[in-house]
Amino acid sequence: MTAPLQNILGKFVSNLLRRKNTDEFLEQSAKGGLKKTLNAFDLIILGISAIIGAGIFVMIGSAVIGTPERVGAGPALVISIFLVAIACIFPALCYAEFASMIPVSGSAYIYTFATMGEFAAWMMGWVLMLEYAIGTIAVASSWTGYLIKLFEGFPQLPEILRNPPVWLVNDYQSALATGEQIPHLFGIPICFNLPAMLVITVISLILLKGIQESANFAKIMVFVKVLVIGLFIAVGAFYVRPENWVPFAPTGIKGILMGAFAIFYAYIGFDAISTAAEETKNPQKNLPIGLIGSLVICSCIYCLVTIVLTGMIPMASIDLKAPIAHAMSFVGQDWFAGAIAIGALAGLTSVLLVLQFGTTRILYAMARDGFLPPVMKKIHPKYNTPWVITILATILMLIGSMFINMQVAAELAIFGTFSSFVIVCIGILILRKTEPDRPRPFKVPCCPWFPIIGIVFCSGLMVVALREVQTASKLFPLWLVIGIIIYFLYGYQSNRKQAALKLKEVENKQTEVKEILK
Repeated sequence: MTAPLQNILGKFVSNLLRRKNTDEFLEQSAKGGLKKTLNAFDLIILGISAIIGAGIFVMIGSAVIGTPERVGAGPALVISIFLVAIACIFPALCYAEFASMIPVSGSAYIYTFATMGEFAAWMMGWVLMLEYAIGTIAVASSWTGYLIKLFEGFPQLPEILRNPPVWLVNDYQSALATGEQIPHLFGIPICFNLPAMLVITVISLILLKGIQESANFAKIMVFVKVLVIGLFIAVGAFYVRPENWVPFAPTGIKGILMGAFAIFYAYIGFDAISTAAEETKNPQKNLPIGLIGSLVICSCIYCLVTIVLTGMIPMASIDLKAPIAHAMSFVGQDWFAGAIAIGALAGLTSVLLVLQFGTTRILYAMARDGFLPPVMKKIHPKYNTPWVITILATILMLIGSMFINMQVAAELAIFGTFSSFVIVCIGILILRKTEPDRPRPFKVPCCPWFPIIGIVFCSGLMVVALREVQTASKLFPLWLVIGIIIYFLYGYQSNRKQAALKLKEVENKQTEVKEILK
């Protein structure tokens, strides 16, 4: 290999591995213009908003009884939840250490940039879009289902609301799968999930208004859904029959692991708390409290709901679409079905809020670093929110909701979450070696063992799922390939231009200083 070629390849590899110093992120954040308004309680609310939603109102049914592609855990789902809590607590501690050191918008994307370099950071941001943007589509589809269930309880409403046409409340693939007649325009089937598209748009408008307004809205939603869940546990406990817990683990360890994979969907977005770092007061103290506090609270709630649900109703009778509401109807408490639907809508709405918030903040951070066009980092002059990226992300999610199946979207989001958790744990191990003396307001205890345990748990669950979940396991590598192509077609050159501009800016400042000294 000739010397010039070696130099070119060396420079290329050096650019791919270019790390951004943590001080650069802090300096960049100080110039960002985002308002610091959130406290520890606000962050816990955001965490509960993200976790208590589709998982407890929708996915818990498939986690218990399974789907055509994977087996369920049965009543042993409570063990699955315990495994998921363990798998999450170690990455949560790592997120807390990172967020206390680098309180900047961007979450795992920023942490990867500071530890593994430019290319890894881009891929992390690209993977996070599975967790947040694709996850939003899955949750919005669930939202539509519960809205229709709520309307069904009001016979005085028009028929189109209580029993809407398939093509108006489903994505393209799901509508075709029903076999029902779908209208065509110029030979093209017309099909879109209208309620999902409307709720995504409304949430985006709330986010455009400001983070504090979003947090206040989340508090209302959290209160409603926690009240409904509390009532379900209190009322349902009187109908628990221990014989419904037998057999406890009908599909053995495989079912418990696949149940953990399915219920992991519930925890998607709890790390979105770290994306609010730049808008948090005293982030060094409040972020660890928000991350760990919301994780512990929600895990306890999930365990209680699982115990009551599987004790109330035989496993074979659990409904996949609305398991909690159906369980109350099964024991003759039909009056409670409407309340469950309202609680589910509140829960899913708050999850949408957090997922869309995370999407915009990560994209904003990537635009600020030169991976996306400069227009995407514009801040609204009145509301101090990243308005351009919020609008563009909303448009993409609206388009995606027309074509992506809910189950596939949920599984892709889970793979994105697993990947981000593993990378964050690895990042802590790297940063402990590269910057051992940097102040750490919060430190992961028992390092390196806790991060290593997090890596092993999350990687193990992902490997098990890749063997069982056929469609998503094929689409996930495809998503990674698309991300690599976009990076080399745009992101790589854009970063070189930004680096050149920054170097010129530094040189100009040095020249000014020399002139002043003269």
